[in-house]
Amino acid sequence: MSRFRRAVRVTFRLLLVLVVVALGLVGAGWWYFHPDFTETKGIVYARRHGHDLTLSVVRPAKQNGAAVLVMISGRWKSDPRKFQAWMGSSFLRQGHTLIAVSHLSQPEATIMEIVEDVKQAARFVRYHAAEYGIDPQRMGVLGGSSGGHLSLMLAACGGPGDANSSDPVARESCAVQAAAVFYPVTDLLNLGPSTENLGDGGPPKSFRNSFGPKAADLNEWKIIGRDVSPIYHVTKALPPVCIAHGDADTLVPLDQSTRFQKCAEELGCEVSLTVHPGRKHGWPTMIWDAHLFASWLTEHLAPKKGP
Repeated sequence: MSRFRRAVRVTFRLLLVLVVVALGLVGAGWWYFHPDFTETKGIVYARRHGHDLTLSVVRPAKQNGAAVLVMISGRWKSDPRKFQAWMGSSFLRQGHTLIAVSHLSQPEATIMEIVEDVKQAARFVRYHAAEYGIDPQRMGVLGGSSGGHLSLMLAACGGPGDANSSDPVARESCAVQAAAVFYPVTDLLNLGPSTENLGDGGPPKSFRNSFGPKAADLNEWKIIGRDVSPIYHVTKALPPVCIAHGDADTLVPLDQSTRFQKCAEELGCEVSLTVHPGRKHGWPTMIWDAHLFASWLTEHLAPKKGP
């Protein structure tokens, strides 16, 4: 009987320890995903077809001067309510100011218009950099899927504004200094084994109305598709890019990232690619990848050292 009692006491103590550890982990998790920050929502950065286009500025308690534009976009549809500040906890805890950018969803806006609008958002943020407590030369961008596509369009096509414009925002650059993306679309003219590929050389099957009426003409589509595909805009000026992609993704096949990486590396550009075996278009541990993205952006958006 005494052995039985001792066994019960040991089991009870073990269970108590496990409960305490579990509660500690839950408490630590709650703490980590609730960093101190201030958030300003609904800032209008442009208008499109009678709609306000807005962004939110999330400032950590201790800003490091870097900003990360977060592309709120999936299937080129956008809803500012889909972004919650806790999602960027790793970025906020490392001092990054988050700028959550929403756009008018397709097909009401074409993909080409959406690209122009996120460029406008970058210019707007750079113009207001001092107000937001950020360094205008330390801006990164983050997104997944269509948000990854928009991020890479900024990385590959971002550049000086119109110096002759009467609008001070339009005179600002829309360039970014680094991009971290999940499973991005990089080449709309070569969709490969994607489930969106009808095999007719045209736009992705679910987005036939999202590139404007001219895209129905294959000759016109070749021009349009090339213009909005990041892979065709890669130059030696491409900033560092970090990509995470699953090799079982059938919507945006891994080929979209490997070919982009090869194209960039041939020009001497830095593109790191993490391939997740067996993962499709999204996976349960993406929050850890986001944490790694935050650390990567911390390194690549660090202040430049003097001579």
